[in-house]
Amino acid sequence: DPDWSAVAAAVTPSTVEIQVAAQGGTSTGTGVVLDTKGHILTNHHVVSGAGSNPTITVTLADGNSYAATIAGKDASTDLAVVTLKNPPSDLTPITVGSSAGLEVGDPVMAVGNPLGLSGTVTTGIVSALDRPVTTSSSESEQQDPFAQQQQSSPVVTSAIQTSAAVNPGNSGGALVDAAGRLVGINSSIASLGSSSGQSGSIGIGFAIPVDEAQWIAEQLIEDGQAEHAFLGVSPTDGSASVGAATRSSRSTRRRISCSTSSTWWVAGRTSTTGSTRPVGRTTCSTTRPACVFS
Repeated sequence: DPDWSAVAAAVTPSTVEIQVAAQGGTSTGTGVVLDTKGHILTNHHVVSGAGSNPTITVTLADGNSYAATIAGKDASTDLAVVTLKNPPSDLTPITVGSSAGLEVGDPVMAVGNPLGLSGTVTTGIVSALDRPVTTSSSESEQQDPFAQQQQSSPVVTSAIQTSAAVNPGNSGGALVDAAGRLVGINSSIASLGSSSGQSGSIGIGFAIPVDEAQWIAEQLIEDGQAEHAFLGVSPTDGSASVGAATRSSRSTRRRISCSTSSTWWVAGRTSTTGSTRPVGRTTCSTTRPACVFS
């Protein structure tokens, strides 16, 4: 069985609380320490709602707080990197693993600050992989005091589904394996709907796979933005003649659809580590759970 006490002791120093303040109020999320330079990985929706000049405060596990600025953010993957202005010399970067080797049933731990309760850990298993999850801005408005400034486009993630309890405030926190290695960034939870009155964990949480999160983070640190590939298709009407008969495409047009969790990777630029990684992917899904940002 995993030694969760040892895992918590190893991961907690690499997990931070992020507070974003503006005139509308203060929102709280979680982040993970990427390196000794003070780069903190979190969710885009944690830092995006306070306008162009937010006041960001990062509190480390030892209780010390530091001002931070946004190094870069990417709405389409719901990821962002903030940088401590005067990082301490004893920062503890998290050990980064790989999400590629995860299997359904693997034990995992979520670390974060749900409802402002710093250093909270919960355990569970990987319930599913490559789960197509769509979270719309209108759903995030239910829990974000800065909702009127949130992104207007939905965020679609091919996510890790976990049974580890994830609640509001866990956003941007670490999902780690039994060895304490980062395998995902907690980002959203399934909701029963506003009529149920249930806004916390129902045992269905979602995390962005670390292989994608790390690649986006590298771009945000280097360029302040991330590159994405996309496929554009523009239909046009045509006609065909056979003898004296002419048939228009309007009468034969068929709807094109894609099956659940079909994914296209587009290879692109070389990362700062020298490996060639995909620029982005498009997931087309017909099954989209109702989710809210955590």
